[in-house]
Amino acid sequence: KPYGTPADIERLCEEARRYRFAMVAINPAETERCVALLRGSGVRTGAAIGFPLGQSTSATKAFETRDAINKGAGEIDMVINLRALQAGDDARVQAEIADLVAACRPHRVISKVILETCYLSDDEKRRVCRLARDAGADFVKTSTGFGAAGATVADIRLMRATVGPAMGVKASGGVRTLEEALTLIAA
Repeated sequence: KPYGTPADIERLCEEARRYRFAMVAINPAETERCVALLRGSGVRTGAAIGFPLGQSTSATKAFETRDAINKGAGEIDMVINLRALQAGDDARVQAEIADLVAACRPHRVISKVILETCYLSDDEKRRVCRLARDAGADFVKTSTGFGAAGATVADIRLMRATVGPAMGVKASGGVRTLEEALTLIAA
């Protein structure tokens, strides 16, 4: 969220430590602080790039990615340029994803591509999943949690079928109960 106090970040990181979360997802401005708060815990700091709209320029996303990695981010979640995808400019989307992977891979930083599935047709979801897979991204992710809707079983199934078993698929947005989480994991 774009608001809150330093105590909110401290609470987030303490909760992540206590429950041994895989990572905390934050805006890049909080990267150094979260890395310091989580040092020695095994919990990674994940920075959200182009967040939440994906409408930053490719150069801006590339800089933001490198800056977050230099500040200690262990995961990068990048929102794709939805308008470019919907306009059929797959080359532009592919280039952004390739930049993400090229920045992350040498540092062993996990790369995730956020689709914001609620705004995409099934064909567009398949196209961007193939672009992410072919570029070598580690994960495709349903949403930012800021869109009109979050993860659905249908989207998780479509994404998994498209990327195959070797790539991660992350359900994000709207997952509020254990039952919902288990249903999405099964999908």
